[in-house]
Amino acid sequence: MSLEATVDLLGRLVAYPTVSADSNLSMIAELGDRLETAGARVEVLQDGSKANLFATIGPEGPGGLVLSGHTDVVPVTDQDWSSDPFIMRKENGLLYGRGTCDMKGFIAAAVVMAPLFARAKKPVHFAFTYDEEVGCLGARALVPELQKRGIQPAMAVIGEPTEMRVIEGHKGCCEYTTHFTGLEGHGSDPDQGVNAAEYAVKYVSKLVEIRSTLIARAPANSRFDPPWTTINIGRVSGGVAHNVIAGKTEVDWEMRPVQPSDHALVKDTILAYLETDLLPAMRRVHPKADIRTEVIGEVAGLEPMSENATRDLIAGLVGSNGADVVSFGTEAGLFQKMGMDVVVCGPGSIAQAHKSDEFIAIDQLAACISMLETLADRV
Repeated sequence: MSLEATVDLLGRLVAYPTVSADSNLSMIAELGDRLETAGARVEVLQDGSKANLFATIGPEGPGGLVLSGHTDVVPVTDQDWSSDPFIMRKENGLLYGRGTCDMKGFIAAAVVMAPLFARAKKPVHFAFTYDEEVGCLGARALVPELQKRGIQPAMAVIGEPTEMRVIEGHKGCCEYTTHFTGLEGHGSDPDQGVNAAEYAVKYVSKLVEIRSTLIARAPANSRFDPPWTTINIGRVSGGVAHNVIAGKTEVDWEMRPVQPSDHALVKDTILAYLETDLLPAMRRVHPKADIRTEVIGEVAGLEPMSENATRDLIAGLVGSNGADVVSFGTEAGLFQKMGMDVVVCGPGSIAQAHKSDEFIAIDQLAACISMLETLADRV
């Protein structure tokens, strides 16, 4: 019955098109109603058209467990889906739909199993957040709110799709948009303007150059794949026409640090390059020329710890002899900074996330339900 109820709820959650650019309030309202029915004390922390949900079931007090997941999904724009991505489709033991594996499957399982956690001897919290896909914005708002209230759980499970493998570490994720402002002019006389696109290209070239330094700095014992801090250029956009000097350009880029010192190195190196090379050259022609970097999100990695009670507990429940690390980012590092023992473990494969015809296998949901059922007896 639990599996059938989970599949039914997952279908309802997929039907909420909670793309990060849009509201998640309707989905949060349904989750809140279901948790209240199960006996949880529910609070919706709204921020405009978005909201976090934080609910507690069982006794009050310190310690206990957080089950966490993000409610937002990535867009389906320009993807070739075989069917409506917001109507879940069942075929050959797979459930297709946007968010099935990333990560509404885990949310559905956790909510369906909530009545079992009501008898736990420690509090069990449900943290369902907004805008993880665009910088973990919801979790970054929720964590300080919990700290302000003195809420201090001991353990957290972040249900991102890991095929139910226990993940004890992942890289950080830092996303930026760098804005270049130059001086437009006629393309026939480039020296009379400041071409923002050209300076953006130089900036990108510097970032690419820094990559080789990061590769050489890979920790000898790094368990990540690749083992070094990465930099990716996601988008370069600017200019208006072939014959116009580009007055404005934007560069979207990210880095995924394996160690805080790499994060500092990249920022210090690129800032020095701006201040000593790019900006002086731009301002010799146009004093108001500028380069400004907007921080979209700087999310800490999940650091593997020698002692991690959650890792040991969940590994025992899923029959694992150890824990792995991954390169993709999650909200886990934010909860770890609160002092919790944290793991990432959830149904589905990250290989299906963000793609057309995203799916989760029904047997993965069954494995998650089995883990949660046993976990309810251990909390």
